[in-house]
Amino acid sequence: MRQERVALLLLAGVAVTVLAAHLVLSTVGQQPFAHPFTNTSADGELVIVEGTVDRADVLANGGHLILQVNNLSVFIPSQAAQNLTLHEGDTISAYGTVQTYRGKKEIVVNSRDDIRVTTQS
Repeated sequence: MRQERVALLLLAGVAVTVLAAHLVLSTVGQQPFAHPFTNTSADGELVIVEGTVDRADVLANGGHLILQVNNLSVFIPSQAAQNLTLHEGDTISAYGTVQTYRGKKEIVVNSRDDIRVTTQS
């Protein structure tokens, strides 16, 4: 009986610790873990890009959004692009993973919360 109580207390402690860590990490976000994008960034790496939107195109097949920022493509899937209005000249920061598409590196953003507009044109 005593060993079972200790085991249950340990299990409850681990559960509380995991829940607390999840809450802290979801509050902090991805920013502390992202590295600035460079040409040597590897596919799958979490990166950040900051700069001015040179071009913003909505794709006809699915409503995905493609931005050109600092000569780099930023792909925003339709579910993340909903209710997102970006224009040429806006200054943004975007977090995402590096992906090579048709031989060129791009950043794929997963969530609307991973894009911040710092200055609107």
